[in-house]
Amino acid sequence: MTAFSETIKETAALVETALDEFLPQRDGPLGRVVDAMRWGSLDGGKRLRPFLAIAAADMFETPRERSIRVGCAVEMIHCYSLIHDDLPAMDDSDLRRGRPSVHKKFDDATAILAGDALLTQAFEILAEADTHPDGNIRCAIALELARASGKIGMVGGQMIDIYAEQKDFDLAGVTELQRLKTGALIRFSAVGGGIVGGASDDEVAALSAYAEDLGLAFQIVDDILDATADAETLGKPAGQDAEMDKATFIKLMGMDGAKSKASALVERCKSHLDRFGAAAEPLKGAADFVFERKS
Repeated sequence: MTAFSETIKETAALVETALDEFLPQRDGPLGRVVDAMRWGSLDGGKRLRPFLAIAAADMFETPRERSIRVGCAVEMIHCYSLIHDDLPAMDDSDLRRGRPSVHKKFDDATAILAGDALLTQAFEILAEADTHPDGNIRCAIALELARASGKIGMVGGQMIDIYAEQKDFDLAGVTELQRLKTGALIRFSAVGGGIVGGASDDEVAALSAYAEDLGLAFQIVDDILDATADAETLGKPAGQDAEMDKATFIKLMGMDGAKSKASALVERCKSHLDRFGAAAEPLKGAADFVFERKS
């Protein structure tokens, strides 16, 4: 895991640099929303989703300048979702990545606009020719990200999470919720990397199956950490699921059952990559990283 930790840190540094360049500071009133965008997207996070996009594209010897752009686009979507999730009307969280959330650092209105701006800039990045010289490829990536982000993806999952009677969810219901809310962007990350790399339909399908299992394992581990870690370790409030009586994998399966399920998913998701040989080792390392992470 030490070697992989260094690898993901190196990739995160590349993404950080690129995000910084995409979000240059500005003067005047416009500068405030840019500052909020930067606060919500820079200096934090493991950049797992961009790593998946870049590592998937690397398997097809894709120029990094293309895959990093795909990684930045999905990270902007992810960060926008966190900014909006933290708002009083949503999860009402004052802490994110160990520091004040955007609405606490600035204000609610600025946080909403910052999230909106990150969302739209993600598609601006994908639409530009630097992402890929073939417009059909760019459209295919943008289409995948739109579906993963919207009503049949992340937004739909968040809607279910807010308004459904979560305590009455069975295991199938929680699994579907998390497949949309958390898993959709993780799936896009691997698939988007494959598309920008020119992967075949069968190869994209293998990446999709890998990421489906990885996304579910990620959420199970997230539930475990929410129940066992403290806020300082997580960089965000802990124990909220139990406090809100949410139907989580821990509540439905028990701690041991949840850990066993996550472990099985990780092994299965790695098996989807066997066709790629040694080139898939970074993606397999990401699966182990997800299972063993502490925050």
